[in-house]
Amino acid sequence: MIPPLFRRPDPTIAALYGAIVTQARDPRFYEAYAVPDTVLGRFDLIVLHLALVLRQLRKGDASIAALAQGVFDAFCRDMDHNLREMGIGDQGVPRQMRRVGEAFYGRAQAYDAALADPGHDRLAETLRRNVYAEAADSVAAGALAAYVRKAADELDAQALENLVRGVVSFPHPAVLTVAE
Repeated sequence: MIPPLFRRPDPTIAALYGAIVTQARDPRFYEAYAVPDTVLGRFDLIVLHLALVLRQLRKGDASIAALAQGVFDAFCRDMDHNLREMGIGDQGVPRQMRRVGEAFYGRAQAYDAALADPGHDRLAETLRRNVYAEAADSVAAGALAAYVRKAADELDAQALENLVRGVVSFPHPAVLTVAE
């Protein structure tokens, strides 16, 4: 058996997580949507896009559940690596990773509940509270909510087989209004 340190990463997982991070790093989120261009702001956008992809993967069978777990594990490895690069020592990383996990699960649950509500206000409020740390005006949160709703709809329309092959498509992060 090959020790985990020397295993090659699964290319499907790497492609899915890479697409999530690439989308979350798009400068338009920080410019047009006024997401804070901070460590926490970037983290929140990764969590948002990860939650959207995992929401879609949960619709599959057990083999797809393993893929979803692999993508989540890639996120955890990335966060662990980032914490260490930021100077968090070996003693502090487990505590910080626990906080990362709690933040992810809390936000993912809130996003799922808000997306289940066909209205716009709950999603905008959830984003204002999580992504903007309640500092954003309702226009920025509303615009991001329109993007998130469109992203969720587009992910729903994508064939699950594409995700299994590591292909995910997010909408262009153009600023959307509630009517769009």
